[in-house]
Amino acid sequence: MLVHGGVSAQTQQETVSSQEEEPAAAPEPPRVQVPTSTTLDELIPQSAVEEAEDWARQGVGEPERAEVDPEAVAEAAEDGLEDAPDPAIAATLDGFEIPEPQRLEPDPDGEVLAEIDAPDLMQFPELEEFEVSDELILAFPADNDAFPERTNFLERFRTLSTVEALESGDDTVPQLAARARADEELLLEMLRTYGYYGGEVARQLSGGRRGDNGDIAGADIDPQVRFDILPGERYSFGAIDLGDLVSAPDSEELRASFAIESGDPLQSDRIVEEELDLRVALGESGYPFAEVDAPSLLVDHARNEGDLSLPVQPGGKYVFGGVQSSDPDFLSGRHLSRIARFDNGDVYQTSLQADLRRAVIATGLVTSVAVTPREIEPPEGGEPGQVALDVEFDRAPTRTIAGAIGYGTEDGLKLEASWEHRNLFPPEGALRLRGILGTREQLASVTYKKNNFRDRDQVLTVDTYASDIETEAVDARTLGLRGTFERVSNLLFQKPLSWQVGAEVLYTDERNRVEEGEPGPRQVYTIGSLFGSATLDASDDLLDPTSGYRITGFAAPEVSRSLGETTYYVRTQADASYYQEVGTTVLAGRVRAAAIVGAEAFEIAPSRRLYAGGGGSVRGYAFQAIGPRDEFGEALGGGSVVELSLEARIQTGFLDGAIEVVPFVDAGSVARSSRPDFSVIQYGAGIGIRYKTSFGPIRVDVGAPLNPTEFDAPVVVYVSLGQAF
Repeated sequence: MLVHGGVSAQTQQETVSSQEEEPAAAPEPPRVQVPTSTTLDELIPQSAVEEAEDWARQGVGEPERAEVDPEAVAEAAEDGLEDAPDPAIAATLDGFEIPEPQRLEPDPDGEVLAEIDAPDLMQFPELEEFEVSDELILAFPADNDAFPERTNFLERFRTLSTVEALESGDDTVPQLAARARADEELLLEMLRTYGYYGGEVARQLSGGRRGDNGDIAGADIDPQVRFDILPGERYSFGAIDLGDLVSAPDSEELRASFAIESGDPLQSDRIVEEELDLRVALGESGYPFAEVDAPSLLVDHARNEGDLSLPVQPGGKYVFGGVQSSDPDFLSGRHLSRIARFDNGDVYQTSLQADLRRAVIATGLVTSVAVTPREIEPPEGGEPGQVALDVEFDRAPTRTIAGAIGYGTEDGLKLEASWEHRNLFPPEGALRLRGILGTREQLASVTYKKNNFRDRDQVLTVDTYASDIETEAVDARTLGLRGTFERVSNLLFQKPLSWQVGAEVLYTDERNRVEEGEPGPRQVYTIGSLFGSATLDASDDLLDPTSGYRITGFAAPEVSRSLGETTYYVRTQADASYYQEVGTTVLAGRVRAAAIVGAEAFEIAPSRRLYAGGGGSVRGYAFQAIGPRDEFGEALGGGSVVELSLEARIQTGFLDGAIEVVPFVDAGSVARSSRPDFSVIQYGAGIGIRYKTSFGPIRVDVGAPLNPTEFDAPVVVYVSLGQAF
């Protein structure tokens, strides 16, 4: 048998020999030598060291081998050990022992580590693709609850993506790869903006490969990048620190304006929005000196929360204590207080301070304005302090000389000049001289105008004039004195309600241009009138409305004396217009109805009767060309009028949208009596161009009568500022 472990080969031989009892001993077989060297130095002879190359060429000599009993080897084979170890190896391992390992002491940290759960592997969610462009695809979790902000996220990314801005082309692969890396950083930053600080973005670039021979035939030549958005868990707001806001008297109301609470989903945009709301609330609640520093957000990834700090110094609560002017001889502090929309003692509001600045600019008398709050009395004993508003401005030129020359189918040739001093009678008292020389009109007028008279946006106007006007229907030479007091809308302050009241005295020598084929006799009229109007304006723009409506009512009781007879009557008029935006087109409509009640048309001076036609009436006809005519074709005027206008203001996109094309159709009817009869209706149609400027659209309309009379021109052109209605 074969003995393992510490039994030597010699021992094995002796043991085997003792078990065999042969009568005659057989000759000993040759012994097998087993190497006995156990070190590298013993295995390599000294000659190999001294003559290494010769020793390598002749080979290695037979090492000394230990003797092995062949009978022991045969016995091992008989015992079934087919894969018996090499006797040489067994001899080498003779005496080799492996010590039994000692038991280790238990590790005190082992139990703690064992209690830590192994991390769960993240399961990749099902994704839904959104094609941003041919080069760009975003994939979001298909479950919308996993990322409910994805619609807004996608729209924001479209505007910021560098890949989206890249045009398609065969040579854009390197550019696409570079921009894709930038977009990956953008997406990660956007995820953090929405509060997903643990979000991940996977980027894949594909396409743009060439064929084996270098050409692009049959290869995918359209490069494309895909981003897989894995938002992960959304962080929440942790602690909210608003500095010294609690020291404000109305801190609870101010805190409510900052609508972020602990536990709300974290989003950077909300911080910006709510900071602005808080600033507005401070400014509108009486805190002119409040200071709000930049917010800071400390994100704690262990808690999945962000602690927000927004240092606030309210600075005390104040009320208005007056207005001071830097140039009282030009615009006094008293006048500025009059046009302000607050009284002394009202709680300070930043919006009212800004409104005062706009009102000063609207006077047209200054080139620059600065309005600054100044403390005149500090808060004390729980009572608010007082601030004065210091208004500093630079004077603008106050004198204007203007002139114009032109020709129109309605007005003929006209030369106009004017001189104006806008602050000759401070504050805001203007004097204007105006003159017109033309083929159909001559005029000289002197006008006094006081803006912001006794209150904001109230205007007092006194105008005296002499004129000689020849229109399609009337030839009148008039001396007039007219005064109005009105509350008006302007380009800076469009009002929902404006009104006007006034009085007028006229001395006029006029006639119908033709009677029985000859110039009619002149007749002198002395007319006195009181008038008033009111306008409800729900439109979105004063000169170029796109939505809403306007309604205006006008009434003027008048007394007229001529040829020893006195006539009393009332002139009335109502206008209504409506505007509706449909895509890039604005549909606009207007209706007008007017009547003179209390007198027959022939009893009223020709210039006071009702007519239709012209650029602000029925386009396609001359001014005052629509109405009853005598047998000689002369317009007589009437006692009632009804007009209707429809137009479509179509955006063209030319000159960055400054050009509009406006097809229109108008209709009008004038009756001799104060009751409309619609026995004759004149129609006009045409097309116009609008060129939009910062001060309103410039209008050019070309109209033609659809059912002209023998007295109407085939085409009429109108040019003016603003829409037709």
